[in-house]
Amino acid sequence: MRAVIITALAGAFALAACRSDRPAGPLPPPQFAHVQDLDGTPDLIVDAKRLADSWVVYDQTFLATTCSVIEGGVTAGDHRVLRFTVSTPNIGDADVFIGDPNVHVAAGDGLFEFATCHNHYHFRHYATYQLISASDGHLWRSAKRGFCMIDVTPWQSDGGVGSWVYHSCGRVGIPGNQGISVGYADTYFKFLGGQYFVLDGGDGQASIPPGQYLIRITVNPPFTAAAGEACPHVDPHGFCHQLLESNYDNNVGEVLITIPDRTGKTGFGPGAGTITNDELIDDENRPDKT
Repeated sequence: MRAVIITALAGAFALAACRSDRPAGPLPPPQFAHVQDLDGTPDLIVDAKRLADSWVVYDQTFLATTCSVIEGGVTAGDHRVLRFTVSTPNIGDADVFIGDPNVHVAAGDGLFEFATCHNHYHFRHYATYQLISASDGHLWRSAKRGFCMIDVTPWQSDGGVGSWVYHSCGRVGIPGNQGISVGYADTYFKFLGGQYFVLDGGDGQASIPPGQYLIRITVNPPFTAAAGEACPHVDPHGFCHQLLESNYDNNVGEVLITIPDRTGKTGFGPGAGTITNDELIDDENRPDKT
């Protein structure tokens, strides 16, 4: 059994090929709210039921100053959007442990990148959101660009899940403590910044007509390292992953949906109801627990 501590050599950026080796020196341990579990290996999945129960289509007004608008290339104004909640539980036998983004950035290990609009660091290659046409396979990307991992939602708790450990995304110069405890999920609710697909072409992609589509969410997605990009872990198929897992074959959650031609006053879909004209929270701290 091995402690899962995500770190890399400062010189890892110089490597073009995938690598699975890890440095001998661990990152300095942050202060924890409760007891962490690093004995074992984490295993992330996508909560497909949560995804299926949450999606909704409605019309919304977007402000030019909203970070998801800026980062997602969305034109300010009124747009029809498909919103959805994404929850990624850790069902393994050890925590996903990241710690303080500032430490990783100082080490130059490539796990984080700076987001100018948010003025904090985003974890790279954490998840991909795709909308796929059931008729011809055409693919659209969401407005979501940045991620931070914290304990938000107990996963199928029967009262036996321990207290959350990871509670702060951190900011530039302000320590964070990122990760996902065993039995907890990181959850991005549908009203958060970037949790949507633009259906009317307002983000520079083709308009999405009414019909059947597949929402596909992939957590800890496989990628091929570009020249100079670090590859912390390699799966049996030879692809890179930012996070070590015991199983890379259960990282996809999908739901088949129908996009209507009319939405009604409170939206269309299982997540319909009270809607907001603006994003309630345009930030990755969801919430910033103390």
